[in-house]
Amino acid sequence: MTAAPRLASLIAAPPPAPGRLWLTNARVFDGTGAAPRDGSAVLVADGRIERVGDARDGAPEGARVLDLEGRTLMPGLIDAHAHVYPHVPAPAPGAEPIWPGTGSHFLAAALREALRMGITTLRDVGSYDDLVVEARQAMRYGAFRGPRLLTCARIISATAPGGRWFQGMYREADGADDVRRAVREQLRRGADFVKVMTTGARSVELEDPNPAQLTREEIATVVDEAHRMGYRVAAHAEGLDGTEIAIESGIDTIEHGMYLNQRPDLLERMAASGQVLVPTFGCFYGVAGAAAYDGIGPDGAPASTGEPPPTWAGMLVDLALHNLEQAGLTLEAARAAGVAIAAGHDWAPISDLGLEIVQMVHHGLSAREALVAATRTSAVALGLEDLVGTIAPGRLADLLVVDGDPLARPGVLRDSERIWLVLQLGAAVAGAALERNPVAAGAALASAL
Repeated sequence: MTAAPRLASLIAAPPPAPGRLWLTNARVFDGTGAAPRDGSAVLVADGRIERVGDARDGAPEGARVLDLEGRTLMPGLIDAHAHVYPHVPAPAPGAEPIWPGTGSHFLAAALREALRMGITTLRDVGSYDDLVVEARQAMRYGAFRGPRLLTCARIISATAPGGRWFQGMYREADGADDVRRAVREQLRRGADFVKVMTTGARSVELEDPNPAQLTREEIATVVDEAHRMGYRVAAHAEGLDGTEIAIESGIDTIEHGMYLNQRPDLLERMAASGQVLVPTFGCFYGVAGAAAYDGIGPDGAPASTGEPPPTWAGMLVDLALHNLEQAGLTLEAARAAGVAIAAGHDWAPISDLGLEIVQMVHHGLSAREALVAATRTSAVALGLEDLVGTIAPGRLADLLVVDGDPLARPGVLRDSERIWLVLQLGAAVAGAALERNPVAAGAALASAL
């Protein structure tokens, strides 16, 4: 199902960059899985890719020219599973309390940083209150630049313990009629897709992944109403009971799904139907903490992830370690079954999708497969594959220039100095090249941008 053009995330897009830009002398990784092509060039016209050609073709008449000097040109990164809410520091005892509106500023800063790290599209799968739609509206009217932002508004859940933990994130609903109304309420709020808790959450000690949290009828009603209105559905799916119902009900993306290695028949069904798996290693690593990083390598070492993860309840840490093992087995089984796999970090900061890519490689994907997961397949998961995720004529010019080779070392996507340039609808909006002295950056860069 391709996204409806009325999606709020598409309506809120900034204006495209006018004119023509010839990005030349690039190593192009187009996001399709094809081998990168050296000596390539891409013509951008009025915010869209017009042509993919050869640097030897020469610049088209009237086009500005930017020589990428052999750097990697790839689609902007797409995070298919992010929780986009502010992380506001706790004041010290006796310090001034946080004002109610302060969180929105932290959220804007986080979105700017995500764009700075080459993430041009984010799918918010659950946040608090209405800060996400407020931030999206602020971006629409030029307050700041951030990624294209899709949101589910409130997550649809049964009345369950998780509602106590995530107040302002869930819309609890019981029975088919109430569930249908809940779907309509999210579309009214400006949701781009619908998310449903088919199982409990692994981060809540009073919830168990089994049995399914909603009935088969309730889940089928969510899918029926969302699809009837032209919107996609994402399922929080951990335990196999709810995961089975989600797959059989035709839900578009299966989030987590770590026990699917135990049900090859469900993986085969997903592959046949085109349903997408979003494995979300970040959340398992985050809850389990430093003990989970044994052997992952320097690009994913705890010391490079920023602040250490919080201390979780012991039973949840043990469960996260078990789920991490199962998620690794499921990634291998899904890959072998031909299931489409998208990248979703599911942890903070939202700018660190590069860590999820590194972790996916650690658990069995090739670097090329992981990069496809974070570009083309994530676009498929969002229903935006006709607009973003690949470098091809007609696609929006959401592009990333990397000073290095992410196919040889995916960890370069975590290094801000290597994120050389980020283009959004053809406009240069972030990157190390813009932060340096224009003279040092070179006359060609200054004149082209």
